Order: sequence, then C-alpha cells, then structure tokens
Amino acid sequence: MKKLKLTSLVLASAVLIGLSGCNANPAATTASQAPETTVATEQAVPDNTGDEFVSAYPAFAVTSESLTGGLWNEITSNTVEGKNLSPELSWDAVEGASCYVIYMVDMNTHYFLHWKMENITETKLSEGAASSKEYIGMYPPPGVAHQYNVYVFALKNPVERAKGSINGINPKTADFMAALDTDKDGNTGNIIAVGRICGNFVGK
Repeated sequence: MKKLKLTSLVLASAVLIGLSGCNANPAATTASQAPETTVATEQAVPDNTGDEFVSAYPAFAVTSESLTGGLWNEITSNTVEGKNLSPELSWDAVEGASCYVIYMVDMNTHYFLHWKMENITETKLSEGAASSKEYIGMYPPPGVAHQYNVYVFALKNPVERAKGSINGINPKTADFMAALDTDKDGNTGNIIAVGRICGNFVGK
C-alpha cells in the first residue's frame, strides 16, 4: 500500500510539473517535491521568451500525440520499460523553411541529448520515425521526474550536420543549436523560427 501511495504521489507531482509547460530552469522532482503553482500548458501564442537556448527566435506551435497531461507516453521510454520509440510530432509548415532539425534534451541531466534528427522535410513525424542512431528513450532515475524539451528548428537551408551525440551529456548544447544558424554553404541567418514542446517522464 505504501509503495502504491508513493507511486501515485510521484505521478501527481510529475503531472503538476507538466502543467507548468516549458520551464526555463527545471529541477528534478521526487515524491517529496511538488510545485506550488501551475499554469496551463497550451499557450494562445507560441512564445520562446525565457528559454535558455532559443529565446532570440520567433516561435511556432508544435504538438504531440505522445504527450498527455504533461507526461510523455511510456512507450517512448527506455528499451527495458518501453519500446524506445521517438515521440509523434506535428507542426504547420514555416514560411521560407526548406527543412527542420530536432533536438530533444533532458533538462535535468546537464543537457543529456535523447534525440537529434536533421534536414527533415516533413511537418508530421509518426511515433518511432527516428532511427536508433537518432533517438534513445528517456530513462531518469527510479521515482524521479525529469523534464524533456523537444526543439524543432525551421531552417532556410540544410546544414552540413547538426552537432551533438545522442545518449550522452552535451554541455555545449547551446553552441550546437546556435550553429544551425549557418547553412552548409556558410551563409548565416539560417534559423527562421523554433518550435518547442515539453513534458515530463518519471523513472521506473
């Protein structure tokens, strides 16, 4: 009974965090921690203000059927607990964009990179669209909720490559994202806008 109560409390805390949307400086949450206030996840107008990576860029809306009540679906978790599938994502085409780049970052583990997918031309990705070289599922410590931010960069032109390695800590994530502003031919001003969507996952 105690274990059941503890699990319920952890999930409730994670849902509350998810309701606060994309936090600028998230902190890992356990059963004994819960945010004091919450706000709605859906914004009338997408806004990147306050984000440590993309606050300088215009925003566009990104949605995901893999995100429910601020929590990522368990089937997108690690290979032991789930199917290790990348989340479903969709957005409207951004005017002037020829391609998109995706980063998914664990904001509680020194910018651990879970997803990097480059030069995408579609605006709707089904669940599991990323290969095993592009995505590794979420696996925070047991009973701990981590916040995972997904960033979708709308680019004028393709880049030579999106920097960073998945399944590892990337302290230079901000630099990797900023590098997308230079296309493969060396032209700057390549980032048109950035969409983002955030959710939590509780370790099993």
